This record gives sequence, structure tokens and C-alpha cells, in this order.
Amino acid sequence: MQYPADMIIDGKKIAEDIQQEVKTAVAAIRGRRPCLAVVLVGDHAPSRIYVNRKAEACEAVGIRSIKRYLPENISEQKLLNEIELLNQDPDVDGILVQLPLPGHLNPTQITLSINPDKDVDGFHPLNVGKMLIGESDGFLPCTPLGIQVLMERSGIDVTNKHILIIGRSNIVGKPMAALLMQKRANNNSTVTIVHRECPYIKTLAHHADIIIIAIGQPRFLKADMIKKGAVVIDVGINKVPDPSKKSGYAIVGDVDFEEVQHKCSYITPVPGGVGPVTIAMLLKNTLQSYEAAKKRN
Repeated sequence: MQYPADMIIDGKKIAEDIQQEVKTAVAAIRGRRPCLAVVLVGDHAPSRIYVNRKAEACEAVGIRSIKRYLPENISEQKLLNEIELLNQDPDVDGILVQLPLPGHLNPTQITLSINPDKDVDGFHPLNVGKMLIGESDGFLPCTPLGIQVLMERSGIDVTNKHILIIGRSNIVGKPMAALLMQKRANNNSTVTIVHRECPYIKTLAHHADIIIIAIGQPRFLKADMIKKGAVVIDVGINKVPDPSKKSGYAIVGDVDFEEVQHKCSYITPVPGGVGPVTIAMLLKNTLQSYEAAKKRN
């Protein structure tokens, strides 16, 4: 059975809808606008691109953005001091330290230094803990939250479905599992989480209603690994050589898209799938932080 092209989930369109909702909410604000501060250490080219995209997305919806570019050799204490200044600034609602960091800096220590009330990335242990126990007043990590919203807005019901998550990272795999197994509406899933070394991935994938993959391995998931009608969410972003491209490479996901799209019921493309929705969730979290700060004050 070959499924129609409209089953390819348009992450860009969903992100645009969310951004418009944020823009409308921000436009109704009287007084100062919500503000996101992004900290970049060093001159890692991909990270600079990501920071600029986030800043552009902020400005597009009316959120003020602050970019802090710091030298690669900055000491950990000086970086912590910079973050504390942002923690204390009442006009800053969200703080994001762009990863990866230079090797001499401890990312755990840096994450711990961010005020949990401004941790719009959702990585602070306090927010992670709230997510695990099902509290709703913390920040959820942007990519898992984006995947959840993407499925909801695509009409994909995850309740009582078997979901296989391939990848166990702290950024996607673990928090995604925590979200999907919560006892609440649009969750209540049966979740299996594996990693690339697991010898049973193909067997488990054959029984999964939904597969979410984030392992950083180009075109890992093949059509013969999934059952007909499965939902496939591809979080991977990989560069592969492609002489036909002007750049000399192509961006592909962890799914063999050309092969898998004809067997699944829904699939996210790369690029244009999960990525845009992740940024939209960052904007939404920043607005949430602004609104929470107003209530506290």
C-alpha cells in the first residue's frame, strides 16, 4: 500500500501556526516585551547559525532577543558570572546557553547555574524532575515538546499506542519517553526506548505503532524495519556527500525517507519536520516564562 503525499507532516506549517499564536499573544502585551537571551561561547559555525535563527524567530513574533557572544577561552567562572547577570535581569525571561560548549567548560555546571524560572530549554534538573513526576508548572524541553505538539496537530493519537524511541539522549530520547508515558490526555502511551547498540531494534520496530528516532545515523531506519501504517518521526540531522548539490552535501535524517514514506501512514521530512517546531516551542516557552514572571510580581 502506498500512502498519499499529504501524510508527509509539514513541520514548517505547524511551526508557522504556533508562531502566529505567539505573535498574537505578544502583540496584545502592554509594556515591555518578553525577552530571550542566548549565550554562545566560541565561534562554532553551526552554533552561530542556530543562534541567529533563534534570534530571527524571536524578532518575527515580537520577542526581544539578546545575543551574548563570548570568547572560546572564557573561564568557567566568568561564564557563570555572565549567566548570573542574566538571572538577575528582570527584563530577561529566558536564558539559553547554546551547546556544544568548549571542552574546558562543564555543561552540567552551566545548566545548573541558570535560574530554573528562566530555563526555557527545559534542561535544568528542577524542570526535568517536574517533567518526570508530571507537574505542569515547569518548562519542557523544546524538541520532545515540539514532537508531541506536532503529532497532536497532525491528528495522531498516541493514547494506548506502542511507541518505540530509538535514541537515549538527555535532549530527545529520555524526556520524550517521560512525556509520552504520563497519565493524562494525549499521552498514556506504552513506551520502549532503545539505542543503536540494541540487537532487537528491528524486532521491536516491527511491533511499534509509532517510531521516534534520534541517533544521528544517516538513513538508519529502513522500510523493512517497520510495519505498514506506522507513524515515523525523524529527529536526525545528518550531512552526507552529494555531488549533485552545490554545497557538495545533502541534509538527511535518521530515516531512509524515500524508502520508508511509501510504507508508513505519517512521516516527518528532514529538513522541514521536527526542526521548525522545536524553535516554535522555544518561543512558546519564553512567552510562558514572561507570563509566569508577571504573576509572581
